[in-house]
Amino acid sequence: MKITKPAGTTRTERLLATLCEKTFLKLWSWPTPRKDDGKELCDIIAIFDDHVFIFFDRESKAMRNTSKDVAVTWHRWKKEVIDKQINTATGAARYIRNRRPIFLDKQREQPFPGVISKHPTIHKIIVAHGAEEACIAYSKANVYGSLGIVYENAIPSTEQGPPFFLQLERVEPVHVFDSVNLGIVLGELDTFYDFAAYMTEKESAIAKYNSLAYCGEEDLLAHYFMNLDTRLNSYKIGVDDPLVNVLMIEEGMWKDFLDRGYEDQRRAENKDSYLWDEIIQSTYQYALDGTTSGASVWNHKDALHEMAREPRISRRALSRNIIDSIRSFPPTENKIVRTVSYMYSLLDHSKMYVFLQLRCAQYSIEGCRKLRQHMLEVACGTVRNRFSDLTTVIGIAIDAPRYTSRNSEDFLLLECEHWSHEQRAHYERENEMYGFFKNVRKTELRIVDFE
Repeated sequence: MKITKPAGTTRTERLLATLCEKTFLKLWSWPTPRKDDGKELCDIIAIFDDHVFIFFDRESKAMRNTSKDVAVTWHRWKKEVIDKQINTATGAARYIRNRRPIFLDKQREQPFPGVISKHPTIHKIIVAHGAEEACIAYSKANVYGSLGIVYENAIPSTEQGPPFFLQLERVEPVHVFDSVNLGIVLGELDTFYDFAAYMTEKESAIAKYNSLAYCGEEDLLAHYFMNLDTRLNSYKIGVDDPLVNVLMIEEGMWKDFLDRGYEDQRRAENKDSYLWDEIIQSTYQYALDGTTSGASVWNHKDALHEMAREPRISRRALSRNIIDSIRSFPPTENKIVRTVSYMYSLLDHSKMYVFLQLRCAQYSIEGCRKLRQHMLEVACGTVRNRFSDLTTVIGIAIDAPRYTSRNSEDFLLLECEHWSHEQRAHYERENEMYGFFKNVRKTELRIVDFE
């Protein structure tokens, strides 16, 4: 079944759709979903596991009229771009929690293919455009022209606040990105895991502190990156002192992060990791086109779903393992040659990936594909026999690129938390013909985000 993804209407909506598809990948990011009355639910909905992200993209030109009182134009802009969208986001979240139907088209002919859990964590995000130049003109201290934000307790409706500084509720918080930091945040947190981890930590900080204030989302992101919790090996927002109940992030932290070269270092280290994204994206494009074979990706329980769970730093290691394996495939005249490598997930050591390459010049294309699929299954089962702590094994198999310019992929998800004596014996017998992992070369990788 072919599925047509809608596209954003405006320039900023199309930009948002492109960024979200890069972060959440093709299967989990959908522009302009519709409610049961045909009206838009939001501009983008992105779903992965228990997380639902709803984006609302709005632009107003009210701030371009510099001849008027800045306070007047600011409050006009804020009412249109922020206040109205907060109400819309609240209604959209309620619609989703009530488990009402979602569609991809205005005619409600194409049901939304995503699966929303019974108790989703919904993150509401407003992307606000049109105030950047006015922000800079208003204050030279504003480094990039981004909006300042403070999360506090209930704010009186009569409270206006200073221009270019948003006062937002701590309860059921709404996140506000702008033209400046939208690309920064989604560019740096460009996997589901990384973006969800940041948003979850931010919402925890909003709940923890009576007041959380920052001069731009990019500064909060820099604080997050520079604040590693070594006990949990994860980034955090805030301090350990339990007596602190107000947190203020200083202006210019993102600029300092750039000046120290950390962003350049992360970008260089991440370069190889996008191979992992390309594998997932290309396969899901086949699914959208209706040209895949085998199990449906819409079941949301497959190998690619597990692959998409990996954070960027883990994708570095996994991609480098694949690249090194491809480069080291032996030159040979033999008709059938294979290599196999395996690697733990850095995120979850009960999960392992198996990568198989096959040169098959003896059989037909169909015969080689069947052989490759059987080899992959046996390799995954043999890995499970070797490592009893595994609960999940994901297999990836391709034709050896050294010998072909065209390729296809096979994926296998082996859920193996409960492993019977019969299964162990079966794969021991099957592996007698292949001899997988009898001679193993161990390689250690050191992966850090930045230093």
